[in-house]
Amino acid sequence: MSYKIITDSCCDFTSQQYIDLDLTMIPLSVEFRGEVGEDRNDDSLKTMYDAMRAGEGAKTSAANPDQWARVIEPVLVQGHDALVMVFSSGLSTTYQSAVIASQELSEKYPDRKILVCDTLCASMGQGLLVWYACRKRDEGATLEEVYNWVEENKLHLCHWFTVDDLMHLKRGGRISAATALVGTMLQIKPVLHVDDEGHLVNVSKARGRKASIDALAKKVKELGEGYDNSTMFISHGDCYEDAEYLANILKTRYGAKEVMINYVGAVIGSHAGPGTLALFFLGDHR
Repeated sequence: MSYKIITDSCCDFTSQQYIDLDLTMIPLSVEFRGEVGEDRNDDSLKTMYDAMRAGEGAKTSAANPDQWARVIEPVLVQGHDALVMVFSSGLSTTYQSAVIASQELSEKYPDRKILVCDTLCASMGQGLLVWYACRKRDEGATLEEVYNWVEENKLHLCHWFTVDDLMHLKRGGRISAATALVGTMLQIKPVLHVDDEGHLVNVSKARGRKASIDALAKKVKELGEGYDNSTMFISHGDCYEDAEYLANILKTRYGAKEVMINYVGAVIGSHAGPGTLALFFLGDHR
């Protein structure tokens, strides 16, 4: 039985990349300047990030069960099974909604198989895990084989972030106002990661932007020994030059052959803010 891989827009792929990878995608929603639109990953994001630099904000909403059902059901009707790979349950209710929709559809289509995976990943960390799943599919792996590989390896998908502006973390309740103020004055840049529960956690600090980017790269050496990291992903909150600087380090020091660079999409970017820089690779642990 053939199967399709279904995911959500928090992968932070471009629309063309979803097509190239033969993915079915459900977009999450973003409210910006009073208008509700679909999560996206293109150059129009620059407008949102510029607005955030000027103090504006955006609101997001998770996909609900009905929205998931509208995306999954046509795949089943076409005669395919489904592997559903969802944004971290530690950051959104999107996974729970996907499970509810899948349970209802399994009763309606008892001959079809739907496997739902809580990736515990975010942004292009989710994207990289989905990319590996697509590669396994294209190599001929069955639905169950891909699902099992994803479940066994998702906690080896390392997510390391830094941000340039502490005020967005303060607005999101991640750090206190006093910490944000002192950190901004001293040019302290936090280094964060996504933990095994899929939460964004502050791990350490670096003095200055360049030092924080170097700290991300060093995590590949620290955690990635013995893993094939010829392909790594970077996402950025409208700071492409910083992403290129990081990509160059990965290629010259750590043997990366391909480094995919995309924006941090509208949903995650509305929380992380402009100047976010994130690195994703395989490692011993998160």
